[in-house]
Amino acid sequence: MTNGPLYGLVAWPCPELDGWLRALQARLNVRAYGEPHLNLRAPFPADVPEETLVHDLRALLSGVPAFEVHVSGWRYFPGIVFLECTLGPDLAALHDHVLALPSAPPQPYDQKAYIPHLTLALGVLPWAQPTLEATLAPLVPPVQHFEVSALSLTVEAGGEVREVHTFPLTAPTPHPH
Repeated sequence: MTNGPLYGLVAWPCPELDGWLRALQARLNVRAYGEPHLNLRAPFPADVPEETLVHDLRALLSGVPAFEVHVSGWRYFPGIVFLECTLGPDLAALHDHVLALPSAPPQPYDQKAYIPHLTLALGVLPWAQPTLEATLAPLVPPVQHFEVSALSLTVEAGGEVREVHTFPLTAPTPHPH
């Protein structure tokens, strides 16, 4: 394990959901780490140069089809609020697949502990959490699912998530009717 930067492999929500989450953060005066994003695996250190990481991910993601993410609802942990997404078979298979990335072993919140989500708030104080949860309970996201047609390698830098490289996914295989 290195002491270098933490990387992420993320999917960005559709513009409608992204805008809704950002507006909600502004209205409630809460923040998360960077722009709303769905981690395909927990943030990870890499024991190779960034260029090698991009090369390895390009090879690993070659032929991976676009997929749909379903939004489940609000989920709360002490100090954290997020919009949970369903870990369906396609997303679970992709999560397992990207854990095979060379030089970046699975992290503590990967595999059985992996919960796909879009973080709304981090660092919520204990006295504020019940009020925040009560405020969010009746709120329903503007979309119940969104398509992911690209994944992005990101690096955590100064409290933000900076995009390093984008990997387009292949068009999904049409289902026969």
